[in-house]
Amino acid sequence: MSIPNTIRTAQSRVGDARAAVREFYAGVCQPGMALVVFFCSSDYDLDALADEMTKLFQGVTVVGCTAAGEIGPVGYHDLGLTGASFPAASCTAVSGRIGDLQHFQIGEGAAFVQPLLQQLEAAAPAVGPENCFSFLLIDGLSRREEPVARALQDALGAITLFGGSAGDNLKLTRTWVFHNGAFHSDSAVLLLVSTRLPFKIFKTQHFVSEEERLVVTEADANQRIVREINGLPAAEEYARVVGVAVGDLNPMRFAASPVVVTIDGTDYVRSIQRANPDGSLTFFCAIDEGLVLRVVRGVDLLGNLERTFGTIRAEIGPFQLVLACDCILRNLEMTQSGAKDAVAELLRKNHVVGFSTYGEQYHGVHVNQTLTGIALGYPREGHAP
Repeated sequence: MSIPNTIRTAQSRVGDARAAVREFYAGVCQPGMALVVFFCSSDYDLDALADEMTKLFQGVTVVGCTAAGEIGPVGYHDLGLTGASFPAASCTAVSGRIGDLQHFQIGEGAAFVQPLLQQLEAAAPAVGPENCFSFLLIDGLSRREEPVARALQDALGAITLFGGSAGDNLKLTRTWVFHNGAFHSDSAVLLLVSTRLPFKIFKTQHFVSEEERLVVTEADANQRIVREINGLPAAEEYARVVGVAVGDLNPMRFAASPVVVTIDGTDYVRSIQRANPDGSLTFFCAIDEGLVLRVVRGVDLLGNLERTFGTIRAEIGPFQLVLACDCILRNLEMTQSGAKDAVAELLRKNHVVGFSTYGEQYHGVHVNQTLTGIALGYPREGHAP
């Protein structure tokens, strides 16, 4: 039995778009919904899915995106629909869309954010970092995450931005975000939420770096392509460092051995998307000549998540929901290592809803092979059922 005025979650594995939305609606529908967030497979008929969403959730702020896999009450799934509804009793939400990302300029961030903040403040006075968070969903093939995330975070000030890059089940063809009743490509959606619930925005990764340096000596920054590392063909040099043949480079290998760049003493993952026929490497994140990279290896992904959730729970209490953006390369790594079922069970126990991404954003920085998210608890005067 559902508890009144709580966040509700649902997940559908139905292949028909309209039927999946109806099943999702039945699971999350509640009186006084302020917000619905969803993630879905790009294999759906997206026009039909959008139409059904619009019909069923009239008058509700609805945002979402296509995914490289969904996470919900039934765990990991690759071809479904998942999400959550938030009651007006505990949150107020506003959203906006940035189109034409290819021509987005950093200076446009403030002009986009300020009207949204004013709109939120009109409905929920005293908006600030202690009671407000911002959630970004962005076209995962736009290659524009870095300037957009940085510009929005600068405009938001102390309100922390987190988010994820939309996916398309590793087809790497086209990805979509949902706003105002329709799916859009080359776009980003920013959600601002004021809430009286305790919450914690976080990121976590599970890597330790090796010592050998990989210096990017030739790159096409606009296309995120590295042509040379240490003066040698990039794929050849990377393969040497990780101890495999160039012909054996594949998504599983990249998931197991990503690289990091160190900024102000913190490692940020720069994951490889693919090896190209000309011997270059295409990355999921910004890359440029002169960057010093190090290969990293994963250490106990499951234990890292358990510790992360335990630390946050000690701070905010039992979780109503963890809204998570989890890199698709983590998914591939778990599949390869055999840890996926155990991780899925941990996510279910901690009420995680989210999606497998083509990149993650945290505090204005675009990263890879990371889980970014927000954990939301129960009202301070209330308690978990």
